[in-house]
Amino acid sequence: MLNLAVLLEEGAREVPTRTAIIFNDMKLPYAAVNAAANQVANGLVGLGIQPGDKVALTCPNLPYFPIIYYGILKAGAVVVPLNVLLKGREIAYHLADSDAKAYFCFQGTPDLPMGQFGHEGFEQTPSCEHFFMITIDPAGASPIEGTRTLGQLMYRQPPTFDTVMTHADDTAVILYTSGTTGQPKGAELSHSNMLLNARLSDSMYEAQPDDVHLVTLPLFHSFGQSVQMNTGFYNKSALTLLPRFDADAALSIMQRDKVTIFAGVPTMYWAMLNHPNPEKFDIAGIAANLRLAVSGGSAMPVEVMRAFGEKFGVQILEGYGLSETSPVATFNRLDRPAKPGSIGLPVWGVQVRLVDPLDQDVPQGEMGEILLKGHIVMKGYYKKPEATAEAMRGGWFHTGDLARMDEEGYIYITDRVKDMIIRGGFNVYPREIEEVMITHPAVSLAAVVGVPHESHGEEVKAYVILKPGQTVDEAELIDWCRGCMASYKYPRLIEIRESLPMTATGKILKRELK
Repeated sequence: MLNLAVLLEEGAREVPTRTAIIFNDMKLPYAAVNAAANQVANGLVGLGIQPGDKVALTCPNLPYFPIIYYGILKAGAVVVPLNVLLKGREIAYHLADSDAKAYFCFQGTPDLPMGQFGHEGFEQTPSCEHFFMITIDPAGASPIEGTRTLGQLMYRQPPTFDTVMTHADDTAVILYTSGTTGQPKGAELSHSNMLLNARLSDSMYEAQPDDVHLVTLPLFHSFGQSVQMNTGFYNKSALTLLPRFDADAALSIMQRDKVTIFAGVPTMYWAMLNHPNPEKFDIAGIAANLRLAVSGGSAMPVEVMRAFGEKFGVQILEGYGLSETSPVATFNRLDRPAKPGSIGLPVWGVQVRLVDPLDQDVPQGEMGEILLKGHIVMKGYYKKPEATAEAMRGGWFHTGDLARMDEEGYIYITDRVKDMIIRGGFNVYPREIEEVMITHPAVSLAAVVGVPHESHGEEVKAYVILKPGQTVDEAELIDWCRGCMASYKYPRLIEIRESLPMTATGKILKRELK
């Protein structure tokens, strides 16, 4: 019997007064976070939520996220975290596909009204029975009349709860991801998958009692959720939360809270390194406290790694993983020499192979697709047995990423089999964007690719063919796309063409477009 909520419960039992969460000037001890999660669990059980039921969550990096996340787990239910940038149509798809019975959604801001989009998605999903608005003020009313709030759910609920004991292979979390074809797929991750990934920190670095993680990676994403939230709570550390990355805010928090551990995507390191007014901060003091820096999501430019190390006095350690692998699969560990440009070595309990298109191992030094096996690999894609079978051919998870391995076993990503774009650490899937774009009345065909970008790594570019007799300019089309999809997805660059390069069978040659 095992429940991932043990990560929080152990901290509340062993170090109840130690700070668990820092948000602005608020500090919440482990006992308080656990008590609030218990109130959420009591509320869910009171609604009739059963073990195994799915509960969706849209929330930025606020104290509400871990409270609701572990509350759902305590009730024996499955957490379905959703990207906070999704719009109503996209949310409705995720709620229906995951069979969510209940949905918690943060109210958002005037610039990003998450609550409005969330409620629109909920209204389009008859199978989802309960909607709760997470209000900025815990005691405040919902901005949408007639909807219940998180505060109302928790009101007068007991701060104690007998956690539902789940089996190690029961699903704990469904994380949505996608290939370059079809709609996003939900990767089912078990309690064992998630707990063992959090415990990998034991073999990667030595935790300290005064560790403070700066958490600006979105908690709805596997990187922030496993590598920082779950790992931080496993090590009984403090998490200082930053809802949206900004170099100025990040450096200010590092200085204020004496941050010891930072994890981010390369663009975050690039932004901090290139802050226009570094004299505002005690860089030497920040460097004195910072002892671990982790990067993932996309390849770290070696020059950024070198310059950051010189300025902040810490070696950035790169790792690799996917939502389907909980996520950490490889890492540059502290007990072995780090190799810039490498994603490191397989973590404890994980096997890696590099294979050719026939799934035969390639010779050392040659490029092959990364295959993974071990405790990290998902149970499968929710309700998608064919996609699961395809990804798990021969009992190995096929990542779609190409790499080479050196004589010491270090792995170097070289390319991607899939056309996935990584924009600022977010995965963007071209076909999803293409299928939305061709619903525009003037668009006949669209091909989406990633093009190099200085700060984001890649930018989304769409090549478009218009229908005969139709006219629309690039700016109008970009604005239309902005209203139809999450802000990290829509193309910032559009080029209207008479034709697109194609093979004899009609397949668009995206490599040529790139």
